[in-house]
This record gives sequence, C-alpha cells and structure tokens, in this order.
Amino acid sequence: MSNESTNPKKRRSPLGVIFLTLFLDLVGFSIIFPLFPAMLNFYLEQEHGYALLSGLLDVLHSISGTQPDGSTPNPQVIALFGGVLGGLYSLLQFVCAPFWGSLSDRVGRRRVLLVTVAGIALSYALWFVSGSFTLLVVARILGGIMSGNIAAATAAVADVTTGENRAKGMGMVGAAFGLGFILGPAIGGGLSLFDLSEHFPSLTSIGANPFSTAAGGAMLLSLLNLLWIYRRFDETLSVEDRSKAQSERRSINPIRLLRGVDLPGVDRGNLTNFLFIFSFSGMEFSLMFLAAERFGFGPGGNALLLSFAGVTMALVQGGLIRRLAPRYGEVRLATAGLAIIIPGLLLTGFARSVGMLYFGVFVMAIGAATVIPSLRALVSRYAPTERQGEVLGVFASLGSLARAAGPLVAGALYWRFSSEVAYCAGAAIIILPLLLTFGLPRPATKEPQAS
Repeated sequence: MSNESTNPKKRRSPLGVIFLTLFLDLVGFSIIFPLFPAMLNFYLEQEHGYALLSGLLDVLHSISGTQPDGSTPNPQVIALFGGVLGGLYSLLQFVCAPFWGSLSDRVGRRRVLLVTVAGIALSYALWFVSGSFTLLVVARILGGIMSGNIAAATAAVADVTTGENRAKGMGMVGAAFGLGFILGPAIGGGLSLFDLSEHFPSLTSIGANPFSTAAGGAMLLSLLNLLWIYRRFDETLSVEDRSKAQSERRSINPIRLLRGVDLPGVDRGNLTNFLFIFSFSGMEFSLMFLAAERFGFGPGGNALLLSFAGVTMALVQGGLIRRLAPRYGEVRLATAGLAIIIPGLLLTGFARSVGMLYFGVFVMAIGAATVIPSLRALVSRYAPTERQGEVLGVFASLGSLARAAGPLVAGALYWRFSSEVAYCAGAAIIILPLLLTFGLPRPATKEPQAS
C-alpha cells in the first residue's frame, strides 16, 4: 500500500502513530530538564570568561536581582539559565510552527513529519558532541526550529476525526504530552549518571561531555520515531485538499500572523490559549523551586511531584475528556477548566503543608488537562480541512511564544518579590482567558469526516 494513500478504506488509523510521535518528541525534549544545574557548572568550568556565556550570566543576575560571587551559581541564576534555554527552544517553535503547519497543508503531513523528526535527531547528535556552549546553543536552535512539527501532527489528528470527536483526539495529543513530560526528566536523570567522557576519555576529542549519554538517548528515541513514521504513518490529507492549499498564498511570517486569521473564533481562541499558557507555564517553571524552598524537596521529591501532576493530566486528557466533550462541548469545558485553575494556583502558592501543595497541584492539573485539548479542538473546528495545518500552526506558535515568556516573567516575580506574589499574579492573569471564553462561538454540531 502506498504511504501517500488517502483512501479511508485502505488507510490505517494514524492516531497511535501520532501518539507515539508526540510522546517520543516530548520525552526527547524534556530529557534535558534535570540537567540544567550541572550543565551550567560544566560550561562555566570549560569556558570561564567566554563572551557568550558570561554575557548571558550578567543578564540572568540582573533579572534575578542577585550579584555574582565568583563561586557556584545561585539557584535563581541556575533556574533562569534553564528558562532561557527552554525559552529559546519555544521562541523558535513560535517562529517555525506556522511554516511547518502551512507546509503540511501543501505537501502533506507525512513529508513534514519525516523531515522535522530527522532534524530533531540531528539536533541531539549535535548535543552529543557539544563540548562547547556555542555548539549546545546551535543544537537547541536546530531542535527548536524542527519542533514546530507539533502543528503538523495535531493537524493530522484533525484530518481523521469528526468535529464532534475532535476533543477526544486532542485529548490523546495532551495525554502524549503529559506522559512524555513524566518520563523524559526521569530518563534524563538516569542516563546522566553514566558519563561517557569519563568512561571513554578518547571521545572528548569529538566533543563528548558529561551529558552525551542523555543526548544519545534522546537521539535514539528520535531515530525510532523517524522509523515508526516511515513504516506506519500513512498520509492523512487528501490530494484534493493539498491542491486547494497550494492554490492559496499564505503568510508564514509569525509576526504578521499575530494580526489575526480570517476565520470566526480563531483569533479569540488563540488569545485565550496564549494568556492561559503564559500564566500556567510560569507556574510550572517555578513549582520546583517553591517545593524546594518551602518544603525542602530535592530532585526525587520534585520528580515525584511532577510525575503526580503529569499522571493526573494524562488520565484526565486520555479518559475523562473523551466522555465529557460530547455532552458539554469544548467551550464549556474550557471555561470550567480555567475556573478550576485559579483556586489551584492560590492553594499551591499559599501551601504550608505538603498535603496542601499536592492538593493545589492536583486541582491545577485537572484544570489544565481540561483546557488544553478543549481549546485546541475548538480552534481546529473553526477551520476548514485544507487550512488545519495553517490554523493549528498559528495556535502552536502563539503557545510557544507564551512558553518562552511566561517562565521568565514568573521567575522575575518569584525572586524579586515572593512565591505568593508570583502565584497571585498567575491567578489574576487566568481571569483574562476565562472571560474570553464567554465570547467563543460554539462550532457546528455536525461535521463530515475528513477524507
């Protein structure tokens, strides 16, 4: 059977392939998270006084309101270092997601996924040999550019689900994200225990470093993902719909796309998602530091807390949403989810016991797990089949911009003022997208299955 087939009688369901694709993407992406403190110390020892790294540290000290003391970087600077590397990745997603989404409308989802996943594998290969901070930055830049493929993957879900089932499919996407974030940091922490440069010193000549094992693990996962797509993913977008997209001239400039999309409901849905992600990503970023500062959580305690949140979100997105969406609709679910997040943020920010902390995180996770697939499904349903990649590309792009800015703003509030101020600010910001949901149009109740 041809991989370009779009005959629904012959085509295999791509949902399992897309789930694994997104899951492995997120595992590979989040493997780096627990390594940030050790990475900063390593590159400082390797390149003390190097202009790029020294300049970055000066900026981080300014944001955190601290002064360098010439010894090991303080926790604020380490956290912001991780935020900058994560923000760089997300900023490039913002720039590139509209391009990959629109390109997938024109040439098909399969080709875009093959190219981008191969690029992600190459970025991990560069990380493997990143003996210098500059090469690490280059690897993150390449990875961020290619990670805009999330737009093409979610568009493929929209291709094979009806409007009424869209939230179920997007819930599967969210579950893949949640599980990826659970296992990624755990895998990264485990692989970092084996230092290739220590056991095989000759590899340092090609740039092997203490984090090469984690990089190699991420690269192997990406190569497995690439093989899986090549063997099992059949094109989901029909030739007719690709022809329609090719006949249109579209902008892929992310700044121009901020002006809006000429489809009812899309702009409001995008703004709602941007404000939600901006607030929520900042709270996710600062959660580990709140738990460490207030309750003495170490890496193990934080891993358990994040795993608890991830499992909660995966269960809600993978199970509960598929039952609630047909009954209540995506608009009501998005409104309810945002309303639930507000007390969750306040409970977490003012927690004075581990039990209250876990309860606050539990409430936040339920709310976020309800909002994310509902908004993604809504924006998808507002768009015709031949524009799914374009519209979901803009949606993913703005979400990435929010993930780039949110952690830095939350970190500045957290360390300039207090954790309570940061979480109160996050709760206040959530009120804005909550109000916006009341103006979201309800999509048509019937929609034909995409061919």
